[in-house]
Amino acid sequence: MILVAGPYRSGTGDDPHKLEANVRAMNEVALVLFRAGHLPVTGEALALPLLEAAGGARPGDALFQEVFHPVAERLLSRCDAVLRIGGPSEGADMMVARAREQGLDVYGSLAAVPALVPAVPALTPAVVPPTAR
Repeated sequence: MILVAGPYRSGTGDDPHKLEANVRAMNEVALVLFRAGHLPVTGEALALPLLEAAGGARPGDALFQEVFHPVAERLLSRCDAVLRIGGPSEGADMMVARAREQGLDVYGSLAAVPALVPAVPALTPAVVPPTAR
């Protein structure tokens, strides 16, 4: 399992659209990892629903601090590696440092992550067998 660690709040001014764009960027990288045979995860995928269930939180408030990074830290303890993406991020850098302390592999680019399966083209109507249509 590979934790995708990248900026969430950094450089966003907590603008919801920019926060969503950062999550989307991590999810897009996670999809590439999945297609390469890995099980990718992001801390955001677990922390954000928990924050919503707790009644919501503003980035940086007490509830956010209670849940957001601690979720990623607990998740990291179950991972085999970290892929650091994107720009500056104290949280992502903290995950990298903790991963190194735990002796986990840390990758600085998608190209550095070994593929487990050959690339599979996305299914499109043109490649779906006629019997499946």
